[in-house]
Amino acid sequence: MTKFTDFAALAAFIEEARSEGHDTSDQYASSFIEHDEMAKLTVIAEPEKTDMPDAFQVEAAVDLMMRTMFDVLRDTRMEDCAADLAWGFCNSFHMVAKRIEGREDDAAKKLGELARNFDPSEIYTNELEDTQLLCQTLEGVRSALECMRDHAAEIYRVETGRPFSTVKGSRVSTKLSASMIDARDYLASRARTRREQFAPEGPVVAFSGGSEWHDHELLWNRLDQIKTRIPEMILSTTAQMKGCDAIATAWAASRGVKVVQFKLDRSQGNRAAFVRNDRIVNLRPVEAVVCEGSGIQSNFAQKLRAAGVPLHIFRRADQRIANAA
Repeated sequence: MTKFTDFAALAAFIEEARSEGHDTSDQYASSFIEHDEMAKLTVIAEPEKTDMPDAFQVEAAVDLMMRTMFDVLRDTRMEDCAADLAWGFCNSFHMVAKRIEGREDDAAKKLGELARNFDPSEIYTNELEDTQLLCQTLEGVRSALECMRDHAAEIYRVETGRPFSTVKGSRVSTKLSASMIDARDYLASRARTRREQFAPEGPVVAFSGGSEWHDHELLWNRLDQIKTRIPEMILSTTAQMKGCDAIATAWAASRGVKVVQFKLDRSQGNRAAFVRNDRIVNLRPVEAVVCEGSGIQSNFAQKLRAAGVPLHIFRRADQRIANAA
């Protein structure tokens, strides 16, 4: 583990890496953007000339922060705490990015109103320019925070073997890792300008299975085969946090496949799981994988078969025995 006693040592490490030809990753380079030499972060702030942080330094800092947390707790009685602490780091990046996104949306609405109500006055022109600068600045900050979050999330996935998932809502990105998309966002976002992030275009592969399953290789191998035939696939799951769905979500994260998670709509009462099945079938998936679970999976398989969807069925007996898996 590389150790640093102060920021000067970290800076020296960064410069050494640069001299050895380690270029800033494409993700960071494309995320830490400056639309204008001037920046404006709030409605009341005056525009000022400030730069974005150095992308290479931020990348190194996020990497160091996340990996150090796992390294210092590894093989100690606190090792089990590392994943929870690292999740907190990832979620902090996510929550701050969401707050910035909210301010960006507000500024964009105001910009739209100004554009629709043209006024030839100098006051109008200044307000229009300031609002556009605010939108651009906030967009750049949000993009940078999402990149940092996705970088941290990828380290979390590598260290824990499972993808970072937010408590609620969606995590969308075009950068490092697969998007975890809440179904309500997916269905409500088709008319929005960020359509491709919240409603990704591509062939849907549906997936559902029981919460008790140990043979992950069986499912990963079949999903790999499907992805070979359908490289632009989007995985739609029934969003269970353990068992088959969790295995499929981990596969998607490792392969860079976008995931649409259909969580239960509790307002539907006892019918919630079956309504969810209908919603996934209505996406017209091109293929589906269903693993033995409960009557919910049986109902799902029946509806998929009735819709003419090519179906891969796995039964519990198909698994290797647990101690050989």
